Amino acid sequence: MRSLIAIEYVSVDGVMENPVWTSPYFNEEVGAFQRDQLFASDGLLLGRVTYQGMAAAWPTVRDTDGFAERINGLPKYVASRSLQPTEWNTRLLRGDLVEAVGELKQQAGQNVLIYGSGEVVNTLMAHQLIDEYHLLVHPLVLGRGKQLFTGGNQVALSLVASQITQTGVVLLTYRPQ
Repeated sequence: MRSLIAIEYVSVDGVMENPVWTSPYFNEEVGAFQRDQLFASDGLLLGRVTYQGMAAAWPTVRDTDGFAERINGLPKYVASRSLQPTEWNTRLLRGDLVEAVGELKQQAGQNVLIYGSGEVVNTLMAHQLIDEYHLLVHPLVLGRGKQLFTGGNQVALSLVASQITQTGVVLLTYRPQ
């Protein structure tokens, strides 16, 4: 059975929208955290908006540590009712998202990661389908923007790991209780 892990870049005030503000805080510690998560996974679950942003950028990225090759090669499961046929190793999830993700989790394999995709996260959180939350909390307050947790869901979490990077990003790993 696979685990579903939400990896989210957020500001101290919970904003997750269009995280271009994260660049000044990226360092080797954040990169290592991201690499470890990606290489322990064999699929990505994305909402339409996150998918479109990533699909526009990642296919042309080249790097020396294999991150781009890995992210480009993984299957992407995209929750969308409107997206037309896709490329970039993508399978559209058009029906009931909760049912589709429940089936995906039952398959053999490694972890499946959710990047961004706030609406998907809130929907799956309401149905107790997320196994871990990896929050990369950046040391700034944005004051406005799309909040990560907006679905009115209350979920008790247990902190299982934390790390403070040299740039002040706090890497937090939570599991539902």
